[in-house]
Amino acid sequence: MGRDILLRGNLIDEQILSRVLDAIEEGGGSFRILSVSIGRRRDCPSEARVRVEASDRRTLGAILEEVAALGGEVLPCPEATLAPAPADGVLPDCFYVTTNLPTEVFIDGKWRSVAGEEMDLAIVVDRKRLAGRGVPMADVRKEELVVVGEEGVRVTAAPDEQGADSFRFMASEVSVEKPKGPLLKQVAGRLRQVKEGGGKILWVAGPAIVHNGAAPFLEQLVKDGWVDILFAGNALAVHDIEQALLGTSLGVPVRGGDSVSTGHAHHLWAINAVRGAGSIAGAVASGQLRGGIMAACVARGVPFVLAGSIRDDGPLPDVITDVIEAQKAMRALLRGVEMAIMVGTTLHSVATGNLLPARVFTVCVDINPAVVTKLRDRGSRQSFGVVMDAASFLERLVAGLGAEEPGTGKERAREQRNG
Repeated sequence: MGRDILLRGNLIDEQILSRVLDAIEEGGGSFRILSVSIGRRRDCPSEARVRVEASDRRTLGAILEEVAALGGEVLPCPEATLAPAPADGVLPDCFYVTTNLPTEVFIDGKWRSVAGEEMDLAIVVDRKRLAGRGVPMADVRKEELVVVGEEGVRVTAAPDEQGADSFRFMASEVSVEKPKGPLLKQVAGRLRQVKEGGGKILWVAGPAIVHNGAAPFLEQLVKDGWVDILFAGNALAVHDIEQALLGTSLGVPVRGGDSVSTGHAHHLWAINAVRGAGSIAGAVASGQLRGGIMAACVARGVPFVLAGSIRDDGPLPDVITDVIEAQKAMRALLRGVEMAIMVGTTLHSVATGNLLPARVFTVCVDINPAVVTKLRDRGSRQSFGVVMDAASFLERLVAGLGAEEPGTGKERAREQRNG
């Protein structure tokens, strides 16, 4: 038995055709290529029709599910299967789980776009408006119609963005031996491209940025307009405020010098000061907090989400301690984001990657190669890894941006770091 599938897109450059054929064979089936039409230019889509055959219905169904996840359209196209949610926050069995790629559902004889390109959502269909939207499990309401199974669903593999080819070597292999100079120049170029086009740049930052003395560089990037949104945890904000108020991070002097006997209490004193002011913005308004990444965000009007964890001291009053509410707050700020830079944080990078559409150009920076590869392994195929320490990355990025645009204050940031 068999079914025909249709593939569209950059079949050769994106290796879509080869991946689909591999999936068919690995699933225990066989294939015949019925027709192939290759676009004449790189920006022209290609199309292929392939006959998939298997020995039994169950094997064929499993293969077609895998092929659908890779962007294959089963012919003739069946209507999407819908089932009501049995209760609030509960989905029907075998519900379709979204990817971060553009998705459509076949309803009433037409393909209809699904709003919200995000991983691990359900698709809820509004029969009156004939529209689908991606919905987190916790937000699904009883009796809402949910797409079940793979039939009647298709995804479109994201095409190569202009300029993305130069980043291919990062995706193919993560290594500390990759040359950093050309890579950082390209990251700076992409930052400029996004800003010139009116897109937003999201930064996801970990406390290592403060611990290793790189906070002045990220602060400068905020002041110069290269940060439109900031996602972080309690720790990044606490230690940034600690170094702004007391000159230490986890009690260690950021600019050198002897440790002090009260250093172990400094981060708690910093938290207490902000709690006394009511918020980070309150501490800035009172004049108590005059420097640092968070103060720069407040002054510049950069929105931030601080998502809490069980390990947090305090926490700061701005920290969202309910993780579902934190997800909602992060999701609400993603409209218009075209580039994400994640530095020195594993959990926040993976969490953010799960929320981002595949079209968002993403750079993950960490000294640990395992962190860099984990983001791609968890499904964020659009992410590219840079294996280097946060301080070197930020310092060289500030220098690269400053070299092309006078007035970024890179020398001032370096002086702050070196004391």
